[in-house]
Amino acid sequence: MKFIYVMVASLMIFSCKKADSAGVLDDKQASIDSMKMEMVKQKTIDSMKIEMAKQEAEKAAKEKEVTVINNTTPAAAQTPAERKKWSSTAKGAVIGAGVGAATGAIISKKKGTGAIIGGLAGAGVGAGTGAIIDGKKTE
Repeated sequence: MKFIYVMVASLMIFSCKKADSAGVLDDKQASIDSMKMEMVKQKTIDSMKIEMAKQEAEKAAKEKEVTVINNTTPAAAQTPAERKKWSSTAKGAVIGAGVGAATGAIISKKKGTGAIIGGLAGAGVGAGTGAIIDGKKTE
């Protein structure tokens, strides 16, 4: 009878260890997957920064072009146009979308869907917060 108790106890101990190790492997795989998603996001951000730098360089080159003015009139001093600054609403929407997308991808089991939903929700909340800040600045 003692032998049966010992067998049952040993089976319980070994089965619990296997279940724990399976859970650890799932957790490790989930963290690896989230790290891969972050790397993909970072590559996208880097490529966007490169494209923005190219566009800025093209814009600067266009601004440096000199226009020929008729010699009969005096040349007017040209002032470069200042870039329009972002409003707090726009900044809040962009920042909220980025944070919401990252959070949604990390939390959700379906990474793409979570990122989209989180991005939309974050953009809405960020835009609302930015609008409040804009309202306070005008007062």
